[in-house]
Amino acid sequence: MTIIRREISIIVYMDSVSFGRLRRIIDKFGSQRVAVLGDIMLDRYIRGIVRRISPEAPVPVVCVREEHTVAGGAGNVAANLAALGAKPGLIALIGRDSAARKLSEILSAAGVATGSLIIVPNAFTIEKTRVIAEHQQVVRFDREPALKLTHSLEKAALNALEEQLKAGAGALILSDYGKGLLTPHIIKAAIKFCNKRGVPVFVDPKVEHFRRYKKVTCLTPNTLEACQGMRLSQRDGQSAAEELGKKIVGVLNCRSLLITRGERGMTLFNNTGGRMKILNIPTRAREVYDVTGAGDTVISALALASAAGATLEDAALISNFAASVVVGKLGTATVTREELLENIKSWTKTA
Repeated sequence: MTIIRREISIIVYMDSVSFGRLRRIIDKFGSQRVAVLGDIMLDRYIRGIVRRISPEAPVPVVCVREEHTVAGGAGNVAANLAALGAKPGLIALIGRDSAARKLSEILSAAGVATGSLIIVPNAFTIEKTRVIAEHQQVVRFDREPALKLTHSLEKAALNALEEQLKAGAGALILSDYGKGLLTPHIIKAAIKFCNKRGVPVFVDPKVEHFRRYKKVTCLTPNTLEACQGMRLSQRDGQSAAEELGKKIVGVLNCRSLLITRGERGMTLFNNTGGRMKILNIPTRAREVYDVTGAGDTVISALALASAAGATLEDAALISNFAASVVVGKLGTATVTREELLENIKSWTKTA
């Protein structure tokens, strides 16, 4: 367990931030490779309008106006990296079906290489279908296999990760949606591979695996996930958030922790050399439409900025600006480098 000798709360960090400084980090995004290991899915959106209630049951009748599909889970993480200009290496499991073919098309069009996708012949690709009427989700239905990873699949995933690291990946993102790929063995081995090579590891954790993510560079749970991961009741307020964060850093012996707190923004706990810095970052969203996939954007921008040489504080700020763009869009979405720069410029000094 890490001994924290000193705590410093930084509240007015934004005062020292300039657009030029953050832009110099973002300008390096195009030369960065980032590996993504995790659960992938096909997100389907069916949109329409409601004018009446069904005579067959007390449910709305949605008159369909539009349908579209995007890559979800680890696929959305990789798509966010590509949209920001990076070269993502995506390692995930798919079936041999039409959903897998569609995913491959979507990822290729987004600039994500699909060579490390692992086909599981007897399984089908995870699909989540959302029916949305008048900007309101009416129902969601999921199709997913009860997947048990075999030794050969674990080996294939870890071999693919080693190849990504050899190809020059400057960071690893573990995107854990609890769908079967990130087993305890893969989690432990992946962290060990990266720690050995000095490659930072960023984790979007699933509650069930929370305490397995020891000695990583940064975890990015929301408040509820952080509380559930530590088996604690959720409490509101800044002091409760700081107490929770310090406990997580101490138990997991991780270098840092970024708790996303909705309208309260983010809190970064940076534990370097036994000296804890706590940075509170206010939300930067102009108007929130949909938080779907916002966590994917946060971890993508955070890991990418860190790979480009940013401090964890600057990387967290960049991820906050990226998330504030995405929550202004409907459904699973990405943020481009241009959108990110425009958003940062509107909030910071241009010096």
